[in-house]
Amino acid sequence: MGILYGICAYTAWGILPLYWKLLDIIPALEILAHRILWSFIFISSMLLITGGWPRMITALTNKKNLLFIFLSGFLISLNWFTYIFAVNSNHVIEASMGYYISPLVVVLLGVTIFKEKLTSWQCIAITLAAIGVLIITVQYGKIPWISLALAFSFALYGLTKKLIMVDSITTLALETLIVMPIALIYIISKEARGIGALGTVPLLTIIILMGSGIVTASPLVWFARGIQSIRLSMMGFLQYIAPSISLFLGIFVFKEHFSLSHFISFSFIWAGLIIFTLSNFGVLVEFKSKKTKEIEIPP
Repeated sequence: MGILYGICAYTAWGILPLYWKLLDIIPALEILAHRILWSFIFISSMLLITGGWPRMITALTNKKNLLFIFLSGFLISLNWFTYIFAVNSNHVIEASMGYYISPLVVVLLGVTIFKEKLTSWQCIAITLAAIGVLIITVQYGKIPWISLALAFSFALYGLTKKLIMVDSITTLALETLIVMPIALIYIISKEARGIGALGTVPLLTIIILMGSGIVTASPLVWFARGIQSIRLSMMGFLQYIAPSISLFLGIFVFKEHFSLSHFISFSFIWAGLIIFTLSNFGVLVEFKSKKTKEIEIPP
């Protein structure tokens, strides 16, 4: 059942571009503000029904938790905005690249922040991914900032979540609570000037906009339930479902340009991910001078 929850979560995240495309007549920043507001309302309602409000209050009294919740709220807002902007400005392929790179960025953070040691295979995987990003950079003459912003914001978000001693649903409620006042002020200011979405777009679009809270929270609930019952390494393997679906949508549904340079770049990144994944499963062996040693599978 845990694998099914994981598949549902990552599949939902993969098809999200289809949802945001329905709102492309609304500016990305305004979509973000509504996503934050309706996510907070939906998740808070869930906590109210399940009796989770005391956990929120307890978490808010912990100053260390509060600092990391503020950081995670900022990071996830940045991630959400970048992704919505990417989808509605026809950069779905570049966005999918960001989520392919993200697991390798997590490894780099482990090295730089927690002083973890890289295995030889992990070094090779990161090098291949870096070559892939470099190819795109040289080809287009600019850094693929959407990919890197998504990769680093999501990896750093995961890092802050690791440091918060609160369950996932309560954490998301707190994260949206931190940034919700800013989002609400932005929405009110636009509506007061008569240029807000609520007063200018069709009713169906408004309903879709309000539904952004549900499509944000539901995959997270499935992810939380899935990760409780299956190994972390398996959940890590399933995470490639989302960018793969997004890449497919970008090429075949949204008809974005996928050049030979894209293919070569993605090939390096895919090769790095395959090596990284196989090493985590203990399939590959580590280089140790003249001896070989099997890579240990994380507990």
